[in-house]
Amino acid sequence: MSKRVGVIGIVIDDPKRVTDRVNTVISNYGHIVIGRMGIPRHDAKVGVIALIIEGTTDEIGAMTGKLGNIPGITIKSALTAKTLEENPHHD
Repeated sequence: MSKRVGVIGIVIDDPKRVTDRVNTVISNYGHIVIGRMGIPRHDAKVGVIALIIEGTTDEIGAMTGKLGNIPGITIKSALTAKTLEENPHHD
């Protein structure tokens, strides 16, 4: 199955209220996350997370859909047009 590489940007309006839910979803899809950067802005009561991901369009869509259903979350993704084929001999 082919995979795509991309970035997902997540803005959290009230981190204290939903951070646990966001982290649970990201952890459940940890197998497609290859990098994560989180910036808390306690003074503005906002948080920003950037994820570098590599996964199938189904996996990426499922993760972004679950994140997007959390109240107070704004999510945007950008994926490469190029697909990567899995190497069956790669461990």
